[in-house]
Amino acid sequence: QVQLVESGGGLVQAGGSLRLSCAASGDIESIPAMGWSRQAPGKQRELVATMTRGGSAVYADSVKGRFTLSRDNAKNTVLLQMSSLKPEDTAVYYCNAEIVSWGMARRSYWGQGTQVSVSS
Repeated sequence: QVQLVESGGGLVQAGGSLRLSCAASGDIESIPAMGWSRQAPGKQRELVATMTRGGSAVYADSVKGRFTLSRDNAKNTVLLQMSSLKPEDTAVYYCNAEIVSWGMARRSYWGQGTQVSVSS
């Protein structure tokens, strides 16, 4: 019913920039929240950033000032602009969306994950 398609992962050097995009499609009435989480090797998955439809955003302390999240509600997409990347940003990044389908309760959906690698 609902699918999240991610793009934009890759390998960059420290200090560089990268943009991740996620688009939701399918049976969607609304998306109360949409954003990104990440999981580094040997680490627990952590929230990177998430944003409501109204534009209220929450960022992990480790990325504040470097990452910027934006949403295009008309296209059901979210963009994570990552700047001043550090090796510790290396992780698999997962798009996450809280989605309300027509006639259904709110559910969480996850993308397949995209690798972001930052070299020293």
